[in-house]
Amino acid sequence: MSDKLKEVIAKQSKQQNLPLGQSKDVVQLVGFIIGDEEYAVPILTIQEIIKPIRWTRVPQVPPYILGVFNLRGSVIPLIDLRTRFGLSPKNHNEETRFIVMKYGDDVAGFVIDRLTMALRINKEDIGPAPDTVAGDDSMIDGVGKQADRILTILKVNKLLERDF
Repeated sequence: MSDKLKEVIAKQSKQQNLPLGQSKDVVQLVGFIIGDEEYAVPILTIQEIIKPIRWTRVPQVPPYILGVFNLRGSVIPLIDLRTRFGLSPKNHNEETRFIVMKYGDDVAGFVIDRLTMALRINKEDIGPAPDTVAGDDSMIDGVGKQADRILTILKVNKLLERDF
């Protein structure tokens, strides 16, 4: 094998061993549907994705907090993103999933209507949040464009903030 070929193989191996989401030019996201819109969050913020399991209601919390559930000994709050985004609640079906997200020490499960796919989007294809929702309080980190679709990229730290 030539030295040049060895160099190319070593470079490719090094690139492939980068942690997910760490490329300088590409952002790795997981896409999902809430209502009629597609959203995404950085792949590194996702602890796991599970089918709906039983949860327990908790009194005196905002309407979008369904309650808590037990995931391998950890009690995790469960947030309905439909309600959080101002949509009417919907019964769970075969496509409903719980996405458990983590940011720092904060962890929560989010009910989504449907999982789409893992996405790799070039940073240059991500625009800023629209002016109407810009600012530090916004849940929107940006708007990604990929082929014929547009998806809203959410700030996980804002999704996990407690306002009660």
